[in-house]
Amino acid sequence: MARPSRKSRRKRGFGARILLPLLLVLATLAGCAAAWMVYSPYGPSTETFVNVAPGSSTLRIGRQLESAGVVRSRYAFDVLRWFQHGTLQAGVYRFDHPAPPTEVYERIASGDVVTVTITVPEGANIFDIATRVERAGLGTRQDFLAAAASQSSLVADIDPKATSLEGYLFPDTYRFSPKATTAQIADAMVQRFRAVAAQLGLKNNIHDVVTIASLVERETAVDADRPLVASVYENRLAKKIPLKADPTVIYGLELEGKWRGVIHQSDLTLDTAYNTYLHAGLPPGPVANPGIPSLRAAMDPPRTNYLYFVAAGTDAQGHSLFASTLDEHNRNVAGYRAAQKKASGR
Repeated sequence: MARPSRKSRRKRGFGARILLPLLLVLATLAGCAAAWMVYSPYGPSTETFVNVAPGSSTLRIGRQLESAGVVRSRYAFDVLRWFQHGTLQAGVYRFDHPAPPTEVYERIASGDVVTVTITVPEGANIFDIATRVERAGLGTRQDFLAAAASQSSLVADIDPKATSLEGYLFPDTYRFSPKATTAQIADAMVQRFRAVAAQLGLKNNIHDVVTIASLVERETAVDADRPLVASVYENRLAKKIPLKADPTVIYGLELEGKWRGVIHQSDLTLDTAYNTYLHAGLPPGPVANPGIPSLRAAMDPPRTNYLYFVAAGTDAQGHSLFASTLDEHNRNVAGYRAAQKKASGR
């Protein structure tokens, strides 16, 4: 067999000496390009939202980000996912400045989603909450009211009498996705109520307890007074004396779209199911959404002889005065009105 000539060996050696550096240069260039794709900032300078749906693949998320102009290349994002081995979180993400894909990836892996905050104060009713939902941009007022009315099945197991979710939309601060529906918002508030009820041990007679708690919540802002207010209602119910609770009258007017911001004498004679001046016993259901102190007060009111109460002082933070007889109550009312008159300078 003939051996390769010295000349042909020199040619192959020369080719290897040329090819190896060339490959090194190409590999370096490829690495620089990859690093540039992964680490150099890119993206929108104005607010851009990307909604990552639950169960989305990395490829789909990459396509979304590329289409929205958040990353240069979906493939670079997929490479990051391959190296990082992280779990990407569903939700709505907000991008408003150029950023490297590594930052975009970390935000989605950590679940740095956009949320809208809604605070429901103690004593808010469905009308108040509906207004807050609309102001937060999460749906119209009417949409929320419709959801609260149509989803009573959410509490049917604990309150078969419920005709809406009133009383079960627990007061708290909530954070929702900008894509949340009014039905999802209402459901979250009900689930929070259930958690609190379990915490308090509220299992029996839930309809009546929540109804009384809603009245207590609307009648006083002073925690120390809540149990005594609850005892007044319990005593009047036991003696079959009409509750004559203004919050129930107001609620009946709100349901009929007739609430004028102030109770007029004519309102007390308007026959609604919630007018406890005309109808003895509890109203058909809660008139607001009570917090923990009011729920506790309604669950276990103290034993008293009180049948009446009136707020003392000139503002909602004043303590109430309690009475066992009508004469005593009338004196308390007279003192309350005198204090109001003095405070107004008249």
